[in-house]
Amino acid sequence: MKTVLVTGANKGIGFGIAKHLGLSGWRVIIGARHQERAEKAIEALKDAGINVLGWVNIELTSAECLEQAAQEIAEKYPELTLLVNNAGIPGDMSVNAQQTELKDIKETLEVNFIGTFTLTQLLMSVLEKNNGRIVNVTVPSEISPYWHPLAYVTSKAAQNAMMGVMAMEFQQKGRTLETFSVHPGPTTTDLNGNMSLPGFHDIETVGAKFAELINDGKTHQGEFIELYPIVKED
Repeated sequence: MKTVLVTGANKGIGFGIAKHLGLSGWRVIIGARHQERAEKAIEALKDAGINVLGWVNIELTSAECLEQAAQEIAEKYPELTLLVNNAGIPGDMSVNAQQTELKDIKETLEVNFIGTFTLTQLLMSVLEKNNGRIVNVTVPSEISPYWHPLAYVTSKAAQNAMMGVMAMEFQQKGRTLETFSVHPGPTTTDLNGNMSLPGFHDIETVGAKFAELINDGKTHQGEFIELYPIVKED
């Protein structure tokens, strides 16, 4: 039984990933912060023919909430085989590095790195029993000259380091776990104010490409995969 938990799946890229994994035969668990939004997403996914098992309250800033979520998943969905760490916050993308406040960096790291790490750590035992995978939705650690909000890029660089270290340790210790990172590429979502420029894709396109990658039957341990690389300007 292919069962996936997608965090932040009530909208945006997470919703697209949940939808297209579901269309390809995965049973889906929605990770979200708000019940009303989660239930609205579940209704839309079920209308599309997706087998949605339910939703779990995932608040990445609350260790207590994450512990409760992990316990609920272990009890209700012990067959979990894939964790997609998609949920995150943008931080203040309107300011440059000099203007960035320390408070913003701390808050963004708290969600995008610390919360994601905590949830991953809590679910490892369930995933390992099922030869599971951990996939992080992220951006390159290399700094792009076109787009580089400090708080967000810093938090994702930490997430990328987490993936790399875990992948190496999984291999060294022969653990039945796999982890890799996926960069969707420029995508129109509310995280970036629904920006739509040349080279941007929509969540349907990204979701379908993500599902294709997950279902390709290959091992991607420790890889950083770009679905749609950023096109350099002339």
